[in-house]
Amino acid sequence: MSAASTALSVQGHSAPRWLYGTAWKEERTAELVQLALNQGFRGIDTANQRKHYFEAAVGEALQAVLAGSQLQRADLFLQSKFTFRAGQDHRLPYDPEADFTTQVMQSFARSLQHLQTDYLDSYLLHGPSTGHGLQAADKEVWRAMEALQRSGQTRLIGVSNVNLQQLEQLLAFAEVPPAFVQNRCYAITGWDQAIRSLCRQHGIVYQGFSLLTANAQWLQHSEVLALARQYGAPPTQIVFAFALAVGMQPLTGTSRAEHMALDLAASGLQLTPAEIQTLEQLAR
Repeated sequence: MSAASTALSVQGHSAPRWLYGTAWKEERTAELVQLALNQGFRGIDTANQRKHYFEAAVGEALQAVLAGSQLQRADLFLQSKFTFRAGQDHRLPYDPEADFTTQVMQSFARSLQHLQTDYLDSYLLHGPSTGHGLQAADKEVWRAMEALQRSGQTRLIGVSNVNLQQLEQLLAFAEVPPAFVQNRCYAITGWDQAIRSLCRQHGIVYQGFSLLTANAQWLQHSEVLALARQYGAPPTQIVFAFALAVGMQPLTGTSRAEHMALDLAASGLQLTPAEIQTLEQLAR
């Protein structure tokens, strides 16, 4: 088994190398989550944010697969998120007049109901309340998430859509440090190099999303195309193989079975250190 295909160890817990992202699937959510699980994905990323996710449909899919296969809940890695009011539409999972601690607890309880489970493997702050540092609201939410982690209702906690300053401030403030940072990952920033470096220093797993859609032009870069020819693989597979090689936990949200299979197959593609370095510097 290749290093890329082995499970991740995260703060004493096991996590899969891949996550299937469920944003923007709407009425196809249940169908596509079932397809992803049947193709071999074991990690599912969602959020209690009806504006972009249909979390209850994820739960329907999970129950259908668990009922019809040998899979058990313990075989799956379920990750959801708390989203501030500004990121929601009118379909709120909590009382907007309540304090933030109560909002977190209400949203989390609804996520458990949606997903038809009694615990989560990971729970993320979907993004800080502003783009500038951490505010009192963020700190209150993080303390509530720490309480959920300490109680065992979620095994791990983390943060999404965070900049370097915010992550530094969170690390200084947190009593329970984040296990995951989930960011949109751009080649033009060295694949979020500064954030990834800080994550490595603190043993945080970096979850990269939009690896393909945020980098469409770089999929056609001469270096990527040369590696694709060399390995007899599509450029998308090269990008995912690179992400795995540098320690990312990549998300993919593809809606096609053949693309799901290709994405997962990237785990078996072994790039050399020189090739990894070339891709690290792709947009420089």
